[in-house]
Amino acid sequence: MPPVTIYTTAWCPYCTAAKTLLREKGVSFSEIDVEKIAGSRLAMIQRAGGRTSVPQIFVGDAHVGGCDDLYALDRSGKLDPLLAAPVAQP
Repeated sequence: MPPVTIYTTAWCPYCTAAKTLLREKGVSFSEIDVEKIAGSRLAMIQRAGGRTSVPQIFVGDAHVGGCDDLYALDRSGKLDPLLAAPVAQP
């Protein structure tokens, strides 16, 4: 499974919903709180192609998007294969 990273804030209900879905699927993830970690909001914006809202979710190097994007991938049946993709070896 590729590493999953989610950029969040503590007070964001969409961040909570996205983390809940990932946990329900048994996915471990790295959470980066953009209000607590210096420079992380800028890193998120650059990595997410200019998107400034949280959450911003990445599976490996693939930018999933926000909470609605994550749930849409799940509804379409595309999230599980993305999460199950083998990790590319260098």
